[in-house]
Amino acid sequence: MEDEDRQKTLDLVKELVHRLLSHNPAAPNNAARNPNPTDLNNSFRYAVRILSSRLTPSIAPDAAAIAESIKRRLATQGKSSQALSFADLYNKLASKTGAGSINNKWAVLYLLKIVSEDRKVSQASHNFALHLPSLSLDDRELGGESRNFRRGEKGWEDGVLMVAKDPENLREIAFREFVNLAKEENDVSEEVLVRDVLYACQGIDGKYVKFDAGLDGYALPENLKVPRSTRTMVRKLCELGWLFRKVRGYITDSMDSFPTEDVGTVGQALCAALQDELSEYYKLLAVLEAQAMNPIPLVSGSAISLNYLSLRRLSVWFVEPMVKMRLMAVLVDTCKVLKGGAMAGSIHLHAQHGDPLVHEFMKSLLRRVCSPLFEMVRRWVLEGELEDIFSEFFIVSETKELESNVSQKGKESLWREGYRLHSMMLPSFISQSLAQRILRTGKSINFLRVCCDDRGWADAATEAAAAAGTSTRRGSLGYGETDALENLVAEAAKRIDKHLLDVMYSRYKFKEHCLAIKRYLLLGQGDFVQYLMDSIGEELSEPASTISSFKLAGFLESAIRSSNAQYDDRDILDRVRVNMMVQSTGDRGWDVFSLEYDASVPLNTVFTESVMAEYRRIFNFLWKLRRVEHALIGAWKTMKPNCITSNSFVKLQGSVKSQLLLTLRQCQVLWNEMNHFVANLQYYIMFEVLEVSWSKFSDEMEAAKDLDDLLAAHEKYLNSIIEKSLLGERSRPLYKSLFVLFDLILRYRGQVDRLYEGIFELQARNAVSLPSKDKRKSSKQTSKRPEPPGSWVGEGRKALTQRAGEFLQNMGKELGAIAKEYTSLLEVFLSELPVQQHINLKFLLFRLDFTEFYSRLHPAK
Repeated sequence: MEDEDRQKTLDLVKELVHRLLSHNPAAPNNAARNPNPTDLNNSFRYAVRILSSRLTPSIAPDAAAIAESIKRRLATQGKSSQALSFADLYNKLASKTGAGSINNKWAVLYLLKIVSEDRKVSQASHNFALHLPSLSLDDRELGGESRNFRRGEKGWEDGVLMVAKDPENLREIAFREFVNLAKEENDVSEEVLVRDVLYACQGIDGKYVKFDAGLDGYALPENLKVPRSTRTMVRKLCELGWLFRKVRGYITDSMDSFPTEDVGTVGQALCAALQDELSEYYKLLAVLEAQAMNPIPLVSGSAISLNYLSLRRLSVWFVEPMVKMRLMAVLVDTCKVLKGGAMAGSIHLHAQHGDPLVHEFMKSLLRRVCSPLFEMVRRWVLEGELEDIFSEFFIVSETKELESNVSQKGKESLWREGYRLHSMMLPSFISQSLAQRILRTGKSINFLRVCCDDRGWADAATEAAAAAGTSTRRGSLGYGETDALENLVAEAAKRIDKHLLDVMYSRYKFKEHCLAIKRYLLLGQGDFVQYLMDSIGEELSEPASTISSFKLAGFLESAIRSSNAQYDDRDILDRVRVNMMVQSTGDRGWDVFSLEYDASVPLNTVFTESVMAEYRRIFNFLWKLRRVEHALIGAWKTMKPNCITSNSFVKLQGSVKSQLLLTLRQCQVLWNEMNHFVANLQYYIMFEVLEVSWSKFSDEMEAAKDLDDLLAAHEKYLNSIIEKSLLGERSRPLYKSLFVLFDLILRYRGQVDRLYEGIFELQARNAVSLPSKDKRKSSKQTSKRPEPPGSWVGEGRKALTQRAGEFLQNMGKELGAIAKEYTSLLEVFLSELPVQQHINLKFLLFRLDFTEFYSRLHPAK
């Protein structure tokens, strides 16, 4: 059957050659009708050799493209009608299918096109046979057409004809010589090396290409005979296998160690993303392996078929996988010691690349890797939940099981110490300011839930998600959506912080509690303080060890009921309590008495133990100042002119009388100086310090947008009072000088009481010689006063005069010593005021020395 097909083909070729030679326009008429048998035989042999060669045209087998080329050529030659006729004929040819149709249509069209071009080029030739130049053949090869055709199927041994450009077949001869030489130099064929390289790229040792631990890579054995260029090419291609081993080893180690080691959810996401990339890589290798087993399809059946893949073609296929595998290997080396946000930040830095391929690859990888991280952000911002088992998040909880800790101390530290930023886990694509807002938003939700027992934050979070255009579902945020993340955090922070402040102001009455602390601990409620000072003064003069705190609490309650403080909220009044500080040897009640304010949850977030300790310091200072003022007022009540002091001058000798006047004057002048100092100091503290600081604090409370702003405003308010009231570290020397002055004024009050007790005794002695009417008045005024030991009453007039003179002289000396010491201490205090850094202390100096009396008194200083 095959012999019959071959014979039919030869007959058709011979008939075609005969027709071509019969229509040669250059031949004579008779020769055209009957071609020369020799030319016919040579041309036929030449045609058979062409058809039997393995040469193929250097174009793609596309029938439509060749038809379009022929039609375009006819159109450019001005043969439009012929172009239309050809297009119609081609459509009929292309539409014909089934039995009797031509399968290889493009080859027929290509042959017709080549023949047409050859005829145009050879119109000037006299011998048409020149269009089919023959190669010299031995006579043995001319024995029969069938034998020549069968031999041509296996390929001509004497060479292969190259159409038009290489009539001498030089390239084919050189190619065959190169192939023979390569076979002599190689112990292994290229097809085998390609197969081994594909194995090596999967981490598998091939027959020749194996992993060399010494070289840390895949290589050919040294004793294998291959060209150096082939060895180098194999080594370069097998780099992909080395990178593959590194990436696969990281994935295997990470997955095998989970969850015994802290691989983390971000590390798991990275392994999953790398595994997906390796899956795509496996698919590519599968395709290449399939191609390596298939030969290149050729048009000529007699041509030698080579494998589709060569080492050079493999290097082209490996360009993009090599780039991706190198990137993955770099990430593997970088991320071995990282986890969580630090890992995501490191990968993000590698994504900042100018190559679009690298950028897109890293971006797609980051979308997978950052998914757990963004889910943590979403849950923290919208739900206040911190699910960070492997410590990957950039927000760290310092208090374990905080929500179950119901102690006041635990809840007090929730806001300040409960959570903090972990800078090492903060990814580089999240700014520090955004991280702070994220931290504060989640803290606000936890503060509302744990400390305020409030659930209104859930509605605020839902509204924030709707306003930001996102949802509260998992996966609503991802890498590359930084604007959406910032928008969500901004909306959530605005709504949740506003709700938190509303809860603090309305439900827990934060402003009212601040005002209560100002009125009771900072002694802003004047009538309450005055009544408390009057009622508790005698009790506090006793030794501290003998004073009962319950009795003092009764005095406090009495002061509240007797002043306008009784109209305050009962919850606020119940928080004001008596606090007895730690006693020392010799302390009086004045030294250990203090008031405290009980701030419960959530107020203790602002009024912490350290803050209340500062308030106690301020109270002790203000209480000492009020005590000094109260002492001076008491001294004034004792010293003011009355009938007792007026009658004291009756029947006194001139020397005693002058001594008494001098002592009283000295006492009055010293009182005026002390009262001037205390009054101006108290005015400065109460108005220029407390009221001004409170006014600023009130404005900042109204402007606060979150709890951090509120805490900062209160801290600023408290620090302002401490610094302006001479209680700061920089004013410590001034503070000590001031308290020495206070102690001196209290000593002065004792001397005044002693002086006037002596005067009252003198009056009682003089009452003996008074008329009966005056005696009864004097007896009424003095009957209530007990007679101290060594009283002058009952002594003689001479002895009375002598004792009075000595007493007044001693009192004058003591008052003089107090005045001198006071002047010296006040001078030191005033000299230290100008060097203080706080500007308000300079206003205090101006108020104390507004007449420049002290400046003129000590000009040199």
